[in-house]
Amino acid sequence: MEWNLHTLTLLSIPLISALVGWFTNFLAVKMMFYPLEFVGIRPFLGWQGLIPAKRRKMAEIEVELVLGKLLSVEEIVNRLDAVQLTLAIERRLKQVLRRIVNEVMQESAPTLWSALPVQGKNLVYQRIEMDIPNVVAKMVRDFQQNIGEILDIRELVIEHLADDPELINEIFLKSGAKEFPFIERSGLYFGFLFGLPTMFIWHYMQNWWILPLGGLIVGYATNWIAIKIIFEPKRPTKVGGFTIQGMFLKRQKEVSRVYAEIIEKKLLNSQSITRAILKGSGSAQLLELIELHVNDAIERYVAVAQPYFALSVGSKDYFAMKELAIKRLFDDSDKFLHYAHGYANQALSIGSDLRQKMEALSPEEFEGVLRPAYKQDEWKLIVVGALLGMAAGFAQLYFVFGGL
Repeated sequence: MEWNLHTLTLLSIPLISALVGWFTNFLAVKMMFYPLEFVGIRPFLGWQGLIPAKRRKMAEIEVELVLGKLLSVEEIVNRLDAVQLTLAIERRLKQVLRRIVNEVMQESAPTLWSALPVQGKNLVYQRIEMDIPNVVAKMVRDFQQNIGEILDIRELVIEHLADDPELINEIFLKSGAKEFPFIERSGLYFGFLFGLPTMFIWHYMQNWWILPLGGLIVGYATNWIAIKIIFEPKRPTKVGGFTIQGMFLKRQKEVSRVYAEIIEKKLLNSQSITRAILKGSGSAQLLELIELHVNDAIERYVAVAQPYFALSVGSKDYFAMKELAIKRLFDDSDKFLHYAHGYANQALSIGSDLRQKMEALSPEEFEGVLRPAYKQDEWKLIVVGALLGMAAGFAQLYFVFGGL
């Protein structure tokens, strides 16, 4: 009976090591992503998930990867076709323009506008609506030529990711959907294997420090090995009759598809780009572009009757009217641009383009999709795993072996 109890306590060492390995790896994965915000007393007493904590730096890395190597903003916007864009927004744009014309004229020249019969107002509306394709074509061309001043795509990506830690987590969790569960499971396997030599050493030499040291090694090694297996070797390498490669790198095509889908759906799509154009740092440049073309259009619309029109309205009110029309059109632009999203997303084709270019990256470049921003902090996860393993070793020493 005494021999059986001794055998069972010995066998508990690799089993507990397996549990320690699993728990430390499980905790390491969770500590990468959670909590989203710092919990504790700054700066040192507490924790924030490595990825949320580094989200601005990671966003900058993503920008350099996506825009520096894979996508050209100029190339993307040049895919927009003015004719197709006009067809997408024309119906709603006509409605918006009629309302703007009516409101601006009522405010700037109420007497003149109210005296104009319905047929006359309809002629004004029709003249403007007939000119829509021409104006849109000119604006699209100027927009494409001046995209660098109007749209700061780096600002869009960095600010969006910096403001949304859940999104940066989603990018990494879905891209590494098979690697992170492997890290957790591998702790169980490697923990058991590392526990076997500890068991044999303990059988022959029962020094108090052996179990805590074994736990420390298990906690450290299981995390370290799991990370290495995911990213090493970078290129397919023959070992005996097998070809091995880092798990993440081996799934380059699958990860490229998942990553591109998230970027297109949540980050670089027509909706977010439109929002950045209208609300971002380049909105003033867009307003100038609209002002140029609306001014030109209004001058053409009233060219025949301009002397009478200016006399009736007054030159001061005439210029104020144009400024008001420009402002109303800019402020209401999201109301008709909303109808362009379906066409624009299809034309921009960001997801498909990004996926193809990611698939063509070298393994060294592709590793940069998931790893570099938190690589410098990987040691924290490994050290935490080692300390937890050592604590488990002390617990085993006192609770299983009575502290000797």
